[in-house]
Amino acid sequence: MAALRTDIPQRLDRLPWTAWHWTVVSALGVTWILDGLEVTIVGSIGARLQDPVALGLSAYQVGLTATAYLVGAVVGSLVFGYLTDRYGRKKLFLVTLAVYVAATLLTAASWSFESFVVFRFLTGLGIGGEYSAINSTIDELIPARRRGYVDLAINGSYWFGAILGSGASIVLLDPKTIDQHVGWRVAFGIGAVIAIAIVYLRNTLPESPRWLLTHGRAEEAERVMGEIEDRVMRDLGEWSLVDPDGAMTIDPARRHTLLDVWKTMIATYPQRTFVALTLMISQAFLYNAIFFTEALVLTAFFRVPAQSVGYYIFPFALGNLLGPLVLGHFFDAVGRKPMIAATYAISGVLLLGTGVLFVRGLLDAVTITLCWCVVFFFASAGASSAYLTVSETFPVEIRAMAIALVYSIGTFAGGALAPALFGALIATRSPERVFDGYVVGALAMLVAAIVELRYGIEAARRKLEDIAVPLSVLPPTAPAAGMR
Repeated sequence: MAALRTDIPQRLDRLPWTAWHWTVVSALGVTWILDGLEVTIVGSIGARLQDPVALGLSAYQVGLTATAYLVGAVVGSLVFGYLTDRYGRKKLFLVTLAVYVAATLLTAASWSFESFVVFRFLTGLGIGGEYSAINSTIDELIPARRRGYVDLAINGSYWFGAILGSGASIVLLDPKTIDQHVGWRVAFGIGAVIAIAIVYLRNTLPESPRWLLTHGRAEEAERVMGEIEDRVMRDLGEWSLVDPDGAMTIDPARRHTLLDVWKTMIATYPQRTFVALTLMISQAFLYNAIFFTEALVLTAFFRVPAQSVGYYIFPFALGNLLGPLVLGHFFDAVGRKPMIAATYAISGVLLLGTGVLFVRGLLDAVTITLCWCVVFFFASAGASSAYLTVSETFPVEIRAMAIALVYSIGTFAGGALAPALFGALIATRSPERVFDGYVVGALAMLVAAIVELRYGIEAARRKLEDIAVPLSVLPPTAPAAGMR
């Protein structure tokens, strides 16, 4: 196949924002809402699952179900990440949504610990697969000038799901509202209903033209790009669009293997891989340390009844939701490096201050929740930018797999350790030991801020192909046949 000269990436980036882009955001952004919903519901109904009217699980078994979900998410991100790079974004974001719907409905029908833990693993499998497919698609369809804000807002929508989950748990765990034999089962059905409602929207989305170009399907890429432009012009009520700026030459015969992932991440871009892992591990540690043990701190140190924890999760989740929405614009306007470094550093300093107030006995259940809200207003924007950093700093051919690898390593290295460590510290009932954990979390965020300032890539408002040249792109001097 002859080399091809194309301007499709430039045509995507020059598109004005229209209703079509909102469709993309709505159809794909539901992933993080579902994840937040799942994690919060399980955290909120953990005590109910130990009740004989539910499944009669032990506290240890409840913890194992959370581990099963986490392991499923990691496996799903790796397996579906590979398939997303190989078979396309659209095919996989439909498959992963279907896996999630089936698994969460089966979870609602669980009859034993064994069935529950298997279905939680499968639910995590679907959600983990969504991470790779969705983040790749978003970056490849959204114009460069808005990519930062859109990515942060979508990743931050996790906390909208957490708000839904905390609210649902308050209602569904109230014996005056619903029979407790079925209340916890209904809670899992909420996610399935949301996911089913979004299937039609997802099916209307196109395959990524960028992915098609780099996988030998240039004619299809041109057709899909034309359909996107037609839709945008209809939304605008106009007959033409501004001319794109620039072009590139693609080798459609280039084939991509897993070896390309290794070579690109370790040999070509080791510095970017180091930055991405540092950001992901530090935010995973912070979130899994604080969020997964928030209920334990409230009940152990402030005597908050277990059934009232949802009232405290709600404002905590609201602070996390507002962070990316309020600060997201500045990641495009001011730049990635200063904003990522600032959000990580500020959240680290504020967490350290919260720990000092806590160990001195100056906080109660309300004030520590308010402190967490402020800390995670900044931390949430920073955490979302970790996913943005991975998805926009590696070439299109390995983008989904890069996201999967960094997410998986970050989850295990930072996320898996944190709940166990903080759980052990809280079990001592010593504020001083818990403060030690806060110090570790704060230092992790401060180190990540320094790493970003020193080694980070400034990607704000830049085309993806300028940040990381696709593996299929040929030198400008290569002969090429025009596509248009």
